[in-house]
Amino acid sequence: QVQLVESGGDLVQPGGSLRLSCVASGSFFKINAMGWYRQAPGKQRELVAAITSGGSTNYPDSVKGRFTISRDNAKNTVYLQMNSLKPEDTAVYVCNADIMGTWYQRPYDYWGQGTQVTVSS
Repeated sequence: QVQLVESGGDLVQPGGSLRLSCVASGSFFKINAMGWYRQAPGKQRELVAAITSGGSTNYPDSVKGRFTISRDNAKNTVYLQMNSLKPEDTAVYVCNADIMGTWYQRPYDYWGQGTQVTVSS
């Protein structure tokens, strides 16, 4: 059973920083791409950052230059460093990973439960 568990969400003032972590646990062969999504009340889930197994990254314009995604393959962990936070960044941040259970199986999309980030004074 593969699980993704996020941590690091908190209440922070505008202009502040937070670092989110997401650890993949369980039995699997390989983690391909990993990413962070967010969902604010009344809005659709949106991609915040993505990183391939080789380290290539992708960000939407709304967070480019403020957020940085990284991963530690030895620890099966992906991070999201968020700087210069704005009230509009308030959302539940959810971790996503494309994971192969075995070498011969097609990868499957896994999702975490999410961690709340609130940016407010």
